[in-house]
Amino acid sequence: MGDEGNRAKCRKHGVSVGEIEGLFLDGDPIVLPDHRHSGSERRLLAVGQTAGGRNLYVVFTLRWAGERVQLRPISARYMHAKEIRTYAQARARLQQ
Repeated sequence: MGDEGNRAKCRKHGVSVGEIEGLFLDGDPIVLPDHRHSGSERRLLAVGQTAGGRNLYVVFTLRWAGERVQLRPISARYMHAKEIRTYAQARARLQQ
């Protein structure tokens, strides 16, 4: 994961850097564009489950660091009950 950026904002919601990294490395998240908040840079949303079974909602962007692309979290939090239900339904449709 990229620079310090908004890590404090993510930690404020109780989400660790390890959980965010785990979501992308092991969690098979659903990734969608975040059209509502993409202003000066393209933002994406990722929703999925961590290896520990926690449901995460992560807003992030991709940035170049030399020749590498880094994922920079903008915000991360645990999903609300309604979001968990919507995620479960979307995941079920994708697995059909």
